[in-house]
Order: sequence, then C-alpha cells, then structure tokens
Amino acid sequence: MRSIWNGAISFGLVSIPIKLVNATQNRSISFRQIHTEDGGRIRYRKVCELEDREVDQSEIGKGYEDADGTIVPITDEDLSHLPLPTAKTIEIVAFVPAERIDPLQMDAAYYLAAGGAQAAKPYTLLREALKRSQKVAIAKYALRGRERLGMLRVVDDAIAMHGLLWPDEVRAPEGVAPDTHVTVNDKELDLADALMDTLGEIELDELHDEYREALEEVVAAKASGEAPPESPEPAQSGKVLDLMAALEKSVRAAKESRGEEPAEPDETAGPAEAEVRTLPQRKSARAAPKQTAGRKSTSGGKTAAKKTASSTKKSTSKSAQGAKKSAVKSTAKSSTSSKTTAKKTAAKKTASRKRSA
Repeated sequence: MRSIWNGAISFGLVSIPIKLVNATQNRSISFRQIHTEDGGRIRYRKVCELEDREVDQSEIGKGYEDADGTIVPITDEDLSHLPLPTAKTIEIVAFVPAERIDPLQMDAAYYLAAGGAQAAKPYTLLREALKRSQKVAIAKYALRGRERLGMLRVVDDAIAMHGLLWPDEVRAPEGVAPDTHVTVNDKELDLADALMDTLGEIELDELHDEYREALEEVVAAKASGEAPPESPEPAQSGKVLDLMAALEKSVRAAKESRGEEPAEPDETAGPAEAEVRTLPQRKSARAAPKQTAGRKSTSGGKTAAKKTASSTKKSTSKSAQGAKKSAVKSTAKSSTSSKTTAKKTAAKKTASRKRSA
C-alpha cells in the first residue's frame, strides 16, 4: 500500500518512525458526465475570471476570501512558518478507555506502518502497551494543511489510527427527537425485544453491496450490447398504522426468512401476547427476579384459572342480583295493584250510599 504521509509517533521521549497508509477504499462505481447527443466527455476547465483564460495547475495558488470579498493570497511559505509542532509528528497526548470515544467523532481510518527496521522495537512496544492497558491513545497530527485529532488502537498486529472530529465539530441533537409525548407500553417493548431476538446477530463479513453488484451487471450488459437485466418487483406492503401489528408481522417475516415456522398462536391470548410467548424469554428490568420460564408458565395458568373463576362468580352474582331485583319489582307492583283496587272499591261504596240517601 502506498503511504500518504511520513512522520513519527511521539510517545513521551520515544520517537517511532512511521508511514501513514489508507485503511479503507471506496468501491462505489463512478460515472463520467457526457454529452448525450454524441457521447463526448464533459470536462471542467480552470479559468481565471480576470483574464478569462484557462490557467495551468502551476499557476494556481491559495487565497482566503475575506468577509467583504477581498482575496488574501496565502503561500506555502506562509504556512510553513505556522507554530505547528505536529507538522510531521503524531503526538500522543493521553490514553483513555475506548468507550470514552463517541462514534459520532469517527472519521477516516489509517494504518500506521513501521518506518524501517529501527522502528520495529518501539512500534511493538507501543502496540503491546495498548493491548495490555485495553485503552486507546489520543493524539494530534497535521494532515492536508490542518491539525487533526486521532485515536490509535490495535488491529491484529498493526496499529491503526482513526481520525476524530474535534468536539466542537459535532452538533448536539437538538430538535431531532420527536417533540410530542409518546408512551410505549410493555407489550410493544416485548414484541420489539422478540424481533431483536429473532433477527439475532450476523457476521459483518457476510454483508455486501447489492446495489453495486446490480449496477455492475447493468454496465456489463450494456457494454456487450445486451438488454440490462430486469429488476424484481418490490413486494407490495400496505401502510401499517398499527404499531403492534407491524411488530408482529416483522417477527413472523424474520422467522420465515430464517426457515423457522411461526408457532401457532394461543387461542386464550391476544395475537401480541401469543407472538411474545413463542419466543425465548429475555431477562430484563421488567421481569421479576429469579423467575424461571416454568414458573412463568405455571403462574400464567393459575392466573388464567383465577380470572375464569372470578368471571364465573361475577356472572353468577349478577344473575342472582337480577333475580332478586325482578322479585322485588314484581312484589311491589302486586302490592300497589292491591292498594289501588281497594281504594276504588271503597270509593264506589261511598258513592252508592250517597245516592240512597
């Protein structure tokens, strides 16, 4: 691998000559801009605005544009006089646990190669010290005209360096989270946990860029004069508004993709509960301490039995109460009817006596 920077690691009073090489490569397919009528290449030319002519690379320098639009020329000699101690040195300033580094700060990655036989001993010393301490080194270095922050760690038998953004270059996540209050219940969390368990883990080496592979097939077909392959129609999925239904569907789809048959749902439970019961129980803060799956199953059966008995008692009680109310109403009606009849009879007798008089 070709080195892009030569310098040394400053480890206290120890200096380790190293070469910096890229640890990653861009595998994406790039396109050229062409004139669609004749296929001619479209190129960009560097033109001086004042003279309106194309200029050569040797005539191009650097300049800083001021707020009022004034250009301040900056030469390489001006930059060479900057008080930058890290111009040719990766200066280690601290050793910290790896979890202290926020992944948001991660930038480009490089390998640090030992610069010659004399660097083998100090290089190995630093590598083994990093291994034993289980820490990473924080360093400053200069690259492409600016000072940068880096993190050194061990990868196999080599030392790698990740460029880090300065802390003030990472934005705070203000206004990113939902601004509405949302409550997530335990059933939804259980289904989310179940989906995570079903998807499981994966070896990252198994992942590949399917889009790039499809693009290569299209380019190859066009180059050989053949028709490009047709893309498969995407599976049509309706817009799911119910979060629980979406989680259940995701769990089933994940199981089927792994060749597993989804378990038959429990008729006594809702679809969400049935889906959760078919997956391994996860230990979490919501689970009762020292509770096994067997105990959970037993308690579930007892709870169901208690609920059934309670339901039966309530039903019986309601029926008895209804019968009592009906009897009371019937007696009340009967009593009222008797009183009314008696009053009417007495009134008739009184009227008859008055006529006779």
